[in-house]
Parts: sequence; C-alpha cells; structure tokens
Amino acid sequence: MNKEVLDQKVFTGERALFRGENLTVKNSIFKDGESPLKEAKNIDLESVEFKWKYPLWYAKDINLKNSTIFEMGRAGIWYTDNITVEDTTVIAPKNFRRCNGVTLRNVTFPNAEETLWNCKDVELTDVDIHGHYIAMNSENMKLNNVTIIGNYGFDGAKNVEIHNSRLLMKDAFWNTENVTVYDSTISGEYLGWNAKNLTLVNCTIESLQGFCYIENLKLVNCKLINTVLAFEFCENIDAEIVGKLDSVLNPGSGVIRAEQIGTVMLEKEKIDPSKTQIICDNIGRTIDYADFSEEEYHS
Repeated sequence: MNKEVLDQKVFTGERALFRGENLTVKNSIFKDGESPLKEAKNIDLESVEFKWKYPLWYAKDINLKNSTIFEMGRAGIWYTDNITVEDTTVIAPKNFRRCNGVTLRNVTFPNAEETLWNCKDVELTDVDIHGHYIAMNSENMKLNNVTIIGNYGFDGAKNVEIHNSRLLMKDAFWNTENVTVYDSTISGEYLGWNAKNLTLVNCTIESLQGFCYIENLKLVNCKLINTVLAFEFCENIDAEIVGKLDSVLNPGSGVIRAEQIGTVMLEKEKIDPSKTQIICDNIGRTIDYADFSEEEYHS
C-alpha cells in the first residue's frame, strides 16, 4: 500500500494528525498541541521533532527513525503497539507505558525517569539510558549492549534476558521473576532482593548486601568484587564465584563455591547452617553476626 508523504511540514494545534493512517512523515516538526498522532496507524516517521506532549498514544505499527522527542514530549508513547525506534534521542521522561511490541535500536535516553513501564515484548539493542525506575513491571524483554545509569531498574519485571551490558543501578531486579544476565557488569547496592529465578553468567558484580531474600539464585563464573553481606536468607543458591568474596551473611540454603571468602557470618537462631554448603579453601573467619563491625567489610 502506498503511503501519503508529508515532507517539511510544521504541525501545530491539538491532534494535528489524529487517526492518521498510511502516512510517511519526514523532515517535519510537531511544534505544539497535544496528541498529534493519537490513534494513528501504519506511520513511518523519519527526521522529525516532537516538541509537545503525548505524541503517540493508542497508535499501532509505527516506525520512528533519526528523530528527537524533546523534553516537553513527556509521556510521549503510551498504549502503543508494534513500534520500532531507531537512531533517535528521547529526552522526555515517562515514555513507553503499557506498550506491546517495542523495538529500540541505537536510542539514547538522557532523562529516562519512569520509562518502559508495564510493557510487553521489548527488545533493546545499543541503547543508552540515564534515569530511575526503568522497565518497572515489564515482561518479555531482551537487551543487548545496553548501558543503564539510574536506580531501581526492572522492579517487578518478568522474563528478562540481558547480554553484554553495563548496569549501574542501586536496588536492581527487585521483585523480578526469570531474569538472566550474561557477560555484563552490574554495580549497585541491594541487588536482586525478593527475586525468583535470578541467573548471572560471566558477570562482574559489585554490591552491598546483594542477593538477599532470593528464591533460586544461580551464579556461573562470576566475580563479586567489593561485595559484602551477601546471600542473606537466600534460598536454593547455586553460586560459582571467581576470586574473593568479602563476606557472606546468613545464607538460607544451597551451595556457595568461591576461591576466597573474607568472613562468613552465621546466626544459628535465624538459619540452619547445615542447609548451605560453602566450598572454599580460603575462608578468613567464621563468626556470629553480632561480632561483626560494619567497619570491617573487607577483613
């Protein structure tokens, strides 16, 4: 089907292309007026600028390339299905809510506060994200070569697969289910609390009190640098750790394998130590947590 081409246009006023269908819009500016492409279908957008609120709500089958969503394009893409965004900068916060079928390639989010919430079937490749609360309650996500700087990422997310990425996030992966991370770097306090089925393969991790209250944790060939008070009340641990782990606190059950552990802290009135096997030839000391000072993290 041939599409009508709109080239070098300046759109103003509310709902400028409301319910537009089968359009190619290029080299154009959506200057002001809310909801310019609300309920649009089968739209190609190339080299466009969105400068006002709610540009794509309830839309379907959208391709957006080489474009910019400016700061006032906030809450820009909600309830939209089958959208591909490439080579684009999204400055506005609160984008991508309750969308299905989202593909992002070479996209930059300098202010991604509360972005990608409650979305399904999401693929991110070569994406740079700065902002808190990314991907809350989203499902069926695949990420490759993604950098995320911001806290509380993926809270409540399900079925997430991440490759070759850098995640600098406090409280990442809380309340998640079925998350697997490969060949990535993760840095942040309180990693993975209350998660189910969290797997990390060939990753380098830094965390204060990481991996606590998890059900089914698997670490394969991972480095846990500057990581202290790990595994508290974590059940069914299967951990293979390369190098030194600074300290372990009250693991619930499973197996922990490490080349070196600085301190193991066990409180027999809170856990059954016999449920966790710690395989390590170089443990600095095993003590009760009451005898541990937080100033001694790296003993």
